[in-house]
Amino acid sequence: MQSAFDKLIALGDDRLLAPEHQRTAEELFDGCESLPARKNYEHREPSDLSAIRNERGSGPRKFARMLPDAVIKDRIHGAWLGRCIGCMLGKPIEGIHRDDLFRFLKATGQYPLRDYIAFARPARKKLDPKDTGLVASHLWYDAVTDHMPVDDDTNYTTTGLLVLEQHGATFTPVDVAFFWMRNIPLLSTCTAERIAYRNFSHQIQPPASATWRNPYREWIGAQIRADAFGYACAGDPERGAELAWRDASISHVKNGIYGEMLMAALIAAAPYAKDMRDLLLIGLSEIPAQSRLHQDIEAAMQWHASGMSYDDAATKVHERWIESDPHDWCHTNSNAVICALALLYGNGDFGESICKAVQACFDTDCNGATVGSIMGMMLGTKGVPAKWARRIKNTLHTSLQGNTVVKIDAMAERTFAVYKKMQKAR
Repeated sequence: MQSAFDKLIALGDDRLLAPEHQRTAEELFDGCESLPARKNYEHREPSDLSAIRNERGSGPRKFARMLPDAVIKDRIHGAWLGRCIGCMLGKPIEGIHRDDLFRFLKATGQYPLRDYIAFARPARKKLDPKDTGLVASHLWYDAVTDHMPVDDDTNYTTTGLLVLEQHGATFTPVDVAFFWMRNIPLLSTCTAERIAYRNFSHQIQPPASATWRNPYREWIGAQIRADAFGYACAGDPERGAELAWRDASISHVKNGIYGEMLMAALIAAAPYAKDMRDLLLIGLSEIPAQSRLHQDIEAAMQWHASGMSYDDAATKVHERWIESDPHDWCHTNSNAVICALALLYGNGDFGESICKAVQACFDTDCNGATVGSIMGMMLGTKGVPAKWARRIKNTLHTSLQGNTVVKIDAMAERTFAVYKKMQKAR
């Protein structure tokens, strides 16, 4: 296997596309798959639901007193808005490194981040040539002022809702796989999702679809698919995490699965949690206590509890994970920690929270969307200021057949209807 690795790292990207080099890559993947776990490995990270539950700590699982329907309906609406707004905020700077972003924001008087980023705003001092290019390539963003554009972060929220509408709470991983094949264009998928999609087309069904030659299986892709399951299970974080597991298991393993379970549980618990620390503890109670993700989120909570500043905590993320390394940049854990920090340091304010999620860089649109969703679920529509909501004008564009242009309030209505059906089915 080492010889296969040596061959690959000696090649340029274009040469990797050659059939013989693809075979070398497949040899490497298959060799990695057959490797045994390291002896005395300190983490316990199963991927099947029953084993995951056996590794959990204690948690509320479900809240005994449910909020009135009108409140839940408003929270779901706030969450849909928050997800679209947070995604819109982070979308133009996805992939931009922190030093470059900070230099641009400071040169244009937008640091620290407090609003949508303006690229046409006159600079208060001369821009670096790199920043001039950034402005030129991102002016499209200033022109989009009447909808949330197509993005995988909102495609999958819509997908989750449609799966629940079609199949109800009993949907299976195979149902999700078939839905993807029928409704999501292949080129609207990325990383682990595209590999799983390819595997489906080769008749490789879940859970094998998550592992067959899939180097992205612990990346962030499943984590961004959690939201609809959290909305539909408001007040029932255990159930939200279970539905998230069914979705995640078609493309991810271990921490990749836990990321979606964690976020679904956080969203489901958001209307009921006492504070952000309480909320994070509820979410952590649905994933294995000895997993890397659990321990990484716990570390972030300890930084906050110690009095560490947000800037110092964000710097620790950059020290732990390297944003120029695609694996670190797009991994579940690095981005989940950024979301946790944004929640902890956001002071319960919608705008401050999504700005902290995005300003830390890494996968900015994913993290802005996830934090916006959680905050919207916690605060409701009244907690989402008009300055954030007015830009997208209640309109979402997606890649999904039959839902290419939808109204956000209508999606919230449909989600609430699913929530009510699931309540009756319990």
